[in-house]
Amino acid sequence: MTAPIDLYFWPTPNGWKVSIALEEMKLAYNTHLINIGAGDQFKPEFLAIAPNNRMPAIIDPDGPDGAPISIFESGAILQYLARKTGSFYGETERDRIAVDQWLMWQMGGLGPMAGQAHHFLKYAPVMDPPQDLPYAKDRYRNETGRLYGVMDRQLAKSEYLAGDFYSIADMSAWGWASLWEGQQQTLDDKPNLKRWLDTVGARAGVIAGRALAADLRKEPKKDSGTQNALFGKRD
Repeated sequence: MTAPIDLYFWPTPNGWKVSIALEEMKLAYNTHLINIGAGDQFKPEFLAIAPNNRMPAIIDPDGPDGAPISIFESGAILQYLARKTGSFYGETERDRIAVDQWLMWQMGGLGPMAGQAHHFLKYAPVMDPPQDLPYAKDRYRNETGRLYGVMDRQLAKSEYLAGDFYSIADMSAWGWASLWEGQQQTLDDKPNLKRWLDTVGARAGVIAGRALAADLRKEPKKDSGTQNALFGKRD
């Protein structure tokens, strides 16, 4: 029997990518909570796995050639798990190229821009002292909206992001896109994105991955300790 994968996780859109993938791929895993509000991501034992002090990360005891391997960066983890299981990566090299394109699009575009939208729209205004910055709010709200327009146009051509098959590209994007309301976006003019959100969100693996430690998600509040752990200056 294959040993479970160790998942280092906190319930955020980046964490959901991997919890969803593990559920979709039916891989056994043990969850290790990394409380990013308490600074767990800076502990030496976690930095040995994820030197960029960001979760998620995994350790697979049954890595290449049967030797354990640790992996950080959510996109790299998704690619690894898809190759390991031979699933959710399409059937052809053209499929895999399409998946990689949209996975990299999410990693370099949607995730960072939506993340900044969340920061300036939800976190910064309740910081101590408050940081209510109209330029930053407009900048990231507008760029996130542009990216959702890109998604909507792509999803007008195919059922899923990389084509007519569900893939790790969809897993990577769904968590961020599911929080569109907090990013002050609208779906009224994005029917294809709405259809995709509903379709992907109804999958059993997505429901289970999204539910992992869901009770630990909290709304932003004035808390200098949490703010320092999340946004404070680090070497």
